[in-house]
Amino acid sequence: MIDDVKSAPSGTLRDWINLRADTDDIAFFFPEETTNLPWSELQKNAMRMAKHLSSLGVQKGESVAIFQPNGRDAVLALYAVLYGGFRATPVNLVAGADAIQYALSHSGARFAYVHSSAQEIFDAANTDGKVSVVDPLANGTGDLHHVTETDAALLMYTSGTTGRPKGVVHTQSSLLAGGWTTSTAHELGPKDRGFCVLPIYHINGLCVSVMGSLVSGGSIVMCPKFSASKFWQVASDQKITWFSIVPTIISHLLHGASEPDDETKERIRFGRSASSALAPEVQSAFEARFDVPIVETMGLTETAAQILSNPLPPGVRKIGSPGIAFGNEVAILSPDLKPLTPEIEGEIAVRGPNVMKEYLENPEANKATFTDDGWMRTGDLGKVDADGYIYVTGRLKELIIKGGENIAPREIDEALYAHADVIEAAAFARPCNSYGERVEAAVALRANSKATAKDLIALCEARVGKFKSPDHVHFFEELPKGPSGKIQRLKLPALTQSE
Repeated sequence: MIDDVKSAPSGTLRDWINLRADTDDIAFFFPEETTNLPWSELQKNAMRMAKHLSSLGVQKGESVAIFQPNGRDAVLALYAVLYGGFRATPVNLVAGADAIQYALSHSGARFAYVHSSAQEIFDAANTDGKVSVVDPLANGTGDLHHVTETDAALLMYTSGTTGRPKGVVHTQSSLLAGGWTTSTAHELGPKDRGFCVLPIYHINGLCVSVMGSLVSGGSIVMCPKFSASKFWQVASDQKITWFSIVPTIISHLLHGASEPDDETKERIRFGRSASSALAPEVQSAFEARFDVPIVETMGLTETAAQILSNPLPPGVRKIGSPGIAFGNEVAILSPDLKPLTPEIEGEIAVRGPNVMKEYLENPEANKATFTDDGWMRTGDLGKVDADGYIYVTGRLKELIIKGGENIAPREIDEALYAHADVIEAAAFARPCNSYGERVEAAVALRANSKATAKDLIALCEARVGKFKSPDHVHFFEELPKGPSGKIQRLKLPALTQSE
C-alpha cells in the first residue's frame, strides 16, 4: 500500500478565486485570441455571471451545462458556475449526438452556456427545447448562494465506450483536491506557466491545468486544440514552464518536424503524460530528441484526474510506471478486495480527498465501485514494486483472453511502438472459434512508411512471443480517440469488422 496523504486545501472554490483576485497576476493567456485574463477580471466576471444565474432561479448544486471549446468564454463560464455554487456540467463536444443528448437530459440542466461554434451541437441535443441559453454578458441581481466544501461542484460524464456514460459528481473539496494533487506532485508555484491543449470538458484539462493553476497560483496558456506544427512555437512565445499532454500527442510531436529552441528546452521543467500508458520507447525517444523530461502520471475522471505521478527530476522516474501516490492512497486489491503485497497483480484502488462523491443516480455502479472500507475500484490492473511504484498491466474490460490465458493489450502496444514508423497503436480482442478470442492490432504509421503487417507481426513475435502476437494488423490514418486523445480500444473491433 502507498500512503502519502497530506493536508488537502480547505475552503470552497469561491474562496480560492477570491484569494487569487487579490493579486494583479494573469490567470490565463489565450494566444489565438490575442488576449489574457487576470485573476481580478476573472473573479469580477465570475461573480457577475453567477449572480445572473441566481436571478434566473438556478438552485445551489443544480447543473448548468457548458457547451464551449477551450478559450476565454469557456474559462469564464466554468468559473461562473463554480463561483455561484452550481454544478458545472461541461459537455464533451465530440462525444457523439446520442451521448451528448443523454448527458444534457440526465444532468437535469435547465440552462446552458453555449459558444457559437457549438450551437448546432446544442440544438441537436436540446430537441425538446427545455434548456435555455444563458447570455454571458448579462448582469444579475440575484444573491449568491451559501456554499460549503461538501456541495456538488462538477458533473462530468465518462466516455461511455460500453453502455451509457456515467455521470461523475465531484464536490467543491474534491475538485480543489484534484488541482492540489497535481500541484503537489509537480511542485507548481506562482511562477509556473502551464500549456493547456487538452479540452477542459475532459478531466485532465479541467483539473490538471485549470484547477492546478487555481491552487498553485500559476498561469495557463490555453489553445483551442493541439497543433503539432504550432506546439513548440507557442511554447516559446508564451514562455511556458510545463505542459500536460497524452501519449498520442507525445508520439505526434516525436514524429513531427518542429523543434523547440534551446531557450525553451532549458525553461521547460517537465512535460506531463497522462490518460493512457506511455510506451517506454516513445518516452525515451522523446527525451533524447527534445531534451525535455517526461513525467508519466495516471488519473481518472472519478479522482479529479491525478492519483499517481513519477517524481520530478532529480527524483527517480521509472519508465513504464505512472509513479507513486501524491495526496491520496493507492493499493493493489485482490479479487476479495484485500490489499496485496508487492509484485502481485490485482486491481488498482484509490482513496483520498480527490475521490468523487458518486455516480449521479446510479446506485448499482456506486455499490460496485466503492468497497466497505472506502477504496474506489478503478478497473485497472497493476502491481506495485518494492519502492512503491505502480505498474499498470491492463484494464479489466480490455483483457484479451486467448485460450484461457490473460493477455494485456499494453504488452502488444509497446512492442508495436518499438517500430520507428508507428505513431499510434492499439491491440484488441477478436472472437474466434479456436481460442475464444484472438489478438489483432490497429496502427497508424508515419507518412511514406514502407512497414507491412508482416514486419509488425514479426516485431511482436520477437518481443512478446508468437502466442501473444497479433494475427492481423489493421492500418488507419488515425485511430479513434476520445476528447483527451486517448485511443478508444474498445471501438476497434467494430471498425475493423469488415476487413
